[in-house]
Amino acid sequence: MKINDLVNLRLHNQLIFHHPFKKVKDVVSWLGAVQAQDYAGAKWSLGLRAPAHSEEDIDKAISERSVVRTWPMRGTLHFIASEVVHWMLTLLTPRIIKGAAGRYRQLELDDSIFNKSYDLLSKELQGGKQLMRSELYALLESNAISTTGQRGIHIINYLAQKQLLCHGIHNDKQATYVLLDEWIPVSKKLSREEALAEIALKYFKSHGPATLQDFIWWTGLKVTDAKEGLNSVLDQLESFIIDQKTYWMERSLPDLVNTSRPSVHLLPGFDEYMLGYTDRTLVVDHIHLPKIVPGNNGMFMPTIVINGKIEGLWRRTLTKEKILLALLPFTKFSKTTLNQIEIAAKKYSAYLGMDLSVQ
Repeated sequence: MKINDLVNLRLHNQLIFHHPFKKVKDVVSWLGAVQAQDYAGAKWSLGLRAPAHSEEDIDKAISERSVVRTWPMRGTLHFIASEVVHWMLTLLTPRIIKGAAGRYRQLELDDSIFNKSYDLLSKELQGGKQLMRSELYALLESNAISTTGQRGIHIINYLAQKQLLCHGIHNDKQATYVLLDEWIPVSKKLSREEALAEIALKYFKSHGPATLQDFIWWTGLKVTDAKEGLNSVLDQLESFIIDQKTYWMERSLPDLVNTSRPSVHLLPGFDEYMLGYTDRTLVVDHIHLPKIVPGNNGMFMPTIVINGKIEGLWRRTLTKEKILLALLPFTKFSKTTLNQIEIAAKKYSAYLGMDLSVQ
């Protein structure tokens, strides 16, 4: 197994050039969780993996509640399938809440404030009501709960991780918040052992080849819990070693994805292909990492992926008439590569239902 084989297997398993699923919810279920900090970019992450779907189709899946946007891991927004929402939050969020205790103290947030917020929003959101963040903040403020200095978003995150809130339907490009148990009334329940096995299997099937350290990063699990999850599904996985690191992936994969197959993809920022692993140097040269996260500010730029390697960035500008796509290559692209980028850009254009111009 070589690095080139590994990245092609990831492209295959992450559904970037392999598209077996017809429904958006099945794409999300396969991946386990899809980082959704950037809402528009996260929807394109789903659209490129389900290429028959438009952005309107993704919006429909969200409005029909087959997928839900909430904070299951690392304190970061993700799309997850509705049927896993309760067990995944139950498994992963207690450690996030515990880890945020110091920040809560800095913000003077304690159990009394969280409990008051919980009781208030439980009552005010009943009956399917959806509130935008500004409306939710106004409600808290009117009840003597300050939302200044990041207190508001930490209250929202805490209540989401306690399974009170989740995102509803975007309203005028703004997120709304709803009661989780009203929005997703039915969701699978698993024991701790079942949940560890389930999330381990989902991760290594969809993100493999990947290491135990990648899995720990992705989930935020303790090392002992991550090892327990991995060990419980070893009979369904196989492993190999590259540079003294052990990588795991699904046992029943075909012989090997054709490594000579050329592929060019326009991925959004925060895509799982980049964010799903703790070691990203397998897919991008170390020298280019600062360009993907300018100023190390936590904001990941959209990437141009050529044969599994990130070789440049792209930026979009939306006008009334069309999409303007600017290419920012790390090195000069050949004419053949530019033609392939044009094809990939047309897929994005079709997804948005808009004309396109590549600059």
